Amino acid sequence: MNKRKAGFLSIILFTIAAAFHLIHEEWTPMPGALLFGLRWIVIGSLILFAGYKRSLTTWIFVAMAIGIEIGVDFPAFSQNLKFLSTIFLRLIKTIVAPLLFSTLVVGIASHSNLKQVGRMGWKSILYFEIVTTFALIIGLVFINITQAGSGIKVPEALLKDLPRSQEKVLQQKVITIMDSAGVPVPPHLIDKLPDPSEKTWQDHIVDIFPENIVKSIYEGNVLPIVVFSLIFGISLAMLSEQRKKPLIDFTESLSETMFKFTNLIMHFAPFGVGAAISVTVGHLGIDILKNLGMLLITLYLALFAFILVILVPIALFVARIPLRRFIQAIKEPVSIAFATTSSDSALPKALANMEKFGVPRKIVSFVIPTGYTFNLDGTTLYLSLASVFVAQAAGIHLSFGEQLMIGLSLMLSSKGVAAVPRASLVILIATAHTFNLPLWPIMAIYGIDELMDMARTSVNVIGNTLASCVIARWEGEFDEQKALNFVEDN
Repeated sequence: MNKRKAGFLSIILFTIAAAFHLIHEEWTPMPGALLFGLRWIVIGSLILFAGYKRSLTTWIFVAMAIGIEIGVDFPAFSQNLKFLSTIFLRLIKTIVAPLLFSTLVVGIASHSNLKQVGRMGWKSILYFEIVTTFALIIGLVFINITQAGSGIKVPEALLKDLPRSQEKVLQQKVITIMDSAGVPVPPHLIDKLPDPSEKTWQDHIVDIFPENIVKSIYEGNVLPIVVFSLIFGISLAMLSEQRKKPLIDFTESLSETMFKFTNLIMHFAPFGVGAAISVTVGHLGIDILKNLGMLLITLYLALFAFILVILVPIALFVARIPLRRFIQAIKEPVSIAFATTSSDSALPKALANMEKFGVPRKIVSFVIPTGYTFNLDGTTLYLSLASVFVAQAAGIHLSFGEQLMIGLSLMLSSKGVAAVPRASLVILIATAHTFNLPLWPIMAIYGIDELMDMARTSVNVIGNTLASCVIARWEGEFDEQKALNFVEDN
């Protein structure tokens, strides 16, 4: 048997299994053991195909299928697999700071034209703001068309605790320490402690600059790391050749080492990704889509429209890149982002693939990390859509002007959102408080937020990888030959 036959066998078995499930749902009940066996036979054929394909991306998608099946068939057991996804995310997070630092410093310090760094900066910010504004508008248009929040009924099972702000998390840790030390703690103290007021635009600007680089690395704040690396790289570039050469050699070695580190960790990606999907499906179940399916569909349609109407024309007419090769270059980091709901987990592979695609390292290592703060296309679209959904669910009518004001506020607030799962919910809660919107619809959203997070995080990664191509094209440094010759790593 070869790769083609294995793929053909998988398609046949999947079709047979789908037909039996359709008969079971629509006409005649089928034995559960038969349906169970058919699903796992399909999984076995996918594993066989992946073995012949010998592609990491294929293994990731197969792992996602296995994870879904485990979540459906063994929901209680699936929750025990969370440690695998946690291990994968921890390994990825160890890469981010040294990889950003080394690639940025090398890109700037070894580049004699420091004016280009400033030029890339303002071009990137301009591009980011234009594209995220389109994302905001598309989100508002779609939620007003579908009216997904109108008449919604919230199941009791979805009324869960919402994620707390970082300050509340710190307060909870202090209370826990006090309690373990035997210090009397009043009941419900955490609810009585004040939560910090919403950040102003001045606070967001201040947060860009590192107070303590070690603290920024520990908290996973990407932009302060980028600013520190930029200043360090510029300072290094201003030294004499004799003085700067040792540090440049060190950072180049560190950069190459971290890319090798990334390649090693990526071999664990199928286990981490499969476990993440399994935990999600086992936790939420398939029937969860019945209550909030319209909101989920609205988001996916809006994101698809954004890709089709905004990103594809940019790729074809602004960046002028070979679209098929670009899709091949981003499908692995996007699939990782989709499964883990974390942009950080896709960052190392996105950096490596875009450099291999023809974007110079000095550009890709500047644009993509900066985009993780300023170019959250999927998150911006989601926040605009979700905020109006909250108002619709509560029966509050908002004019389009009011919706636009809320959206613009969200667009500014989201600039500081961390590239980690469900961090945007904290922003949504703060905005609801600012505009006097109720919180219970957000509790409903929280029930399916993992499924929504998959899509918006994937679009964030697509938008940032494309942005690196756009800036490279504007700088006249995009290597078309490398793009045309791009081949996926096995």
